[in-house]
Amino acid sequence: MDRKRILVAMSGGVDSATTAGLLKEEGHDVIGVTMQLWDYGEAEGGCCSGDDVRDARKVADQIGIPHYVVNYMDLFKKYIVDDFIKKYESGQTPIPCVLCNQFMKFNFLLKRALELGADYLATGHYARIDRDESNGNYYLEQAIDKNKDQTYFLFTLTQNELMRIILPLGKKTKSEVREIAHRMKLKVSKKPDSMGVCFITGGNYREFIKGYLDRGNQRGEIVDLDGNILAEHDGISSFTVGQRRGLGIAKGKPMYVVSVVPEKNRVIVGKEEDIFSSKLVAGEVSWVGDAPLEEIDVRAKIRSRHKERESVVKMISETEALVEFNEPQRAITPGQAVVFYKDERVMGGGWIKEIAQ
Repeated sequence: MDRKRILVAMSGGVDSATTAGLLKEEGHDVIGVTMQLWDYGEAEGGCCSGDDVRDARKVADQIGIPHYVVNYMDLFKKYIVDDFIKKYESGQTPIPCVLCNQFMKFNFLLKRALELGADYLATGHYARIDRDESNGNYYLEQAIDKNKDQTYFLFTLTQNELMRIILPLGKKTKSEVREIAHRMKLKVSKKPDSMGVCFITGGNYREFIKGYLDRGNQRGEIVDLDGNILAEHDGISSFTVGQRRGLGIAKGKPMYVVSVVPEKNRVIVGKEEDIFSSKLVAGEVSWVGDAPLEEIDVRAKIRSRHKERESVVKMISETEALVEFNEPQRAITPGQAVVFYKDERVMGGGWIKEIAQ
């Protein structure tokens, strides 16, 4: 690649730092940008906290690139945090990282990069972008390091974004990235990876959302599949499909959350075999290329750590799809994403709305 101006999203971690270092070594005009997304106060937060901003600045100084901080806190609250709370309040289990990528990085930050005259936006994601020379289309593909692959969190990317994105780590393993960071003597070479939801300090989402919910009408019933009342709960936001612990039920045998019914403020529980399903309806479905005109065989993934499974996808409206698995899947959960693969290539994906009968 000829020398390009590339804006690198620097979170303060080793992956984005190594990305900036590699692109600088290749001779590109690199600009580091860190998004300030959340006010952590005195707490030690996750990605993009005050400490992370300082780490990103130190690395930028070390490798000799300019570094800027952009304040996206209002946008982050509107598009990510409010959605997170709303989904839990409605009985769903959200994935804020997907929306953060979709809106914060590959919408707002990408636009900022182009406004600054950059040719590309680069991130430290473990995924690959390939171009099919026969039709000129860009495709998102799984990383070489399958344990670190992040394509599940990037399924919303379309041609408009893929043509302007660089993912230098997609062909490297995590251990190789650590070695490169060590060779470059980057100050974050040994920094642990951030885990969990970045804006929740302490890792307890229930405590986080308590301050945002109306606690006056949260109490409801926990019932079995026959409608028998087994216990009461303090709010459906504390439950997710497949959950076993914290139900407050003494039945002499394990019970699992089968579904959450927000309109009745009710949690339905059953035996483990009751949480297996073969069909789901996905909404807000998008495709990396053109949407299929007929049903398509894919391998579908219903959670980030879920193994892709053989399935058939059929569009039932412009934005909704019916996904039918060859074998029943455990704990299909509304609010999670379902991502479609062909071999290592991401075809598209959507948001799980409901389990279909």
